[in-house]
Amino acid sequence: MKKFFLITNEAKDPVGAITNKITAIIKKHGGEAVCVKNERQAFADKGTDGVDCALVLGGDGTLLRAAGNMMDSDIPLLGINLGTLGYLAEVESACAEEAVEKLFRDEYVREERMMLTGRVQTGDGKERYALNDIVISRCGSLQILNVRIYVNDRFLNDYCADGVIVATPTGSTGYNLSAGGPIVEPSARLLLLTPICPHTLNTRSIVFSPEDEITVEIPEGKDGNEQVVEANFDGSNTITLRTGDRILIRRADRTTGIVRLNTESFLTVLHKKMSET
Repeated sequence: MKKFFLITNEAKDPVGAITNKITAIIKKHGGEAVCVKNERQAFADKGTDGVDCALVLGGDGTLLRAAGNMMDSDIPLLGINLGTLGYLAEVESACAEEAVEKLFRDEYVREERMMLTGRVQTGDGKERYALNDIVISRCGSLQILNVRIYVNDRFLNDYCADGVIVATPTGSTGYNLSAGGPIVEPSARLLLLTPICPHTLNTRSIVFSPEDEITVEIPEGKDGNEQVVEANFDGSNTITLRTGDRILIRRADRTTGIVRLNTESFLTVLHKKMSET
């Protein structure tokens, strides 16, 4: 690797100290660093020809936004953690120089992470993508939601909850984990369905095959009232759903390339993260 995009969360590196440090390291090794504030605009202004990797400086949220903006490219991402508890951003800022040196020596593995796609069947029909999860949650007042779940067009269950999460293995350590869902090895291929604060004693997460298709329908609310909810893709791209709307969620036909430098097993990394909390 020789040419890099540097995508920085400026709130976490406000004066650019870490960004400048990594830029200097890259140049010291004879490489090229292009600092990017808007990934989509960078494609139009600078293009992506010859870019080997995008170094994403921030936390998991910064990397997720970069993944969404860059999914039409074939550029893999490496997260450099400037936040607190990062599962996607594997490199700590103090280890940035060592990480860059490994990239120049081609000592890395590229993983192709499964993504989700969601399409509102009664809306514009546009497909939207997520690396972590698609979350159906309440919009506005603190009301309980009624959602109806179908799998492969067969009725599964009605949920009375604050919402539901459909997550990838990569997203299993995100909102899914906070909602009590299982942790999954990120290279696995499966779908996770996890209710958010369900109003029942026997509701648990369900694991589905990657070939399964999950449909979330918004029925009438309590006393026949219209429900207005949000479908949120990786915490940033949000669309509004109303009673009668249905969103079809399935495995996407594209993946996100993630660069891995760590030779430790997923369980070892997980143990360290859990010890930090």
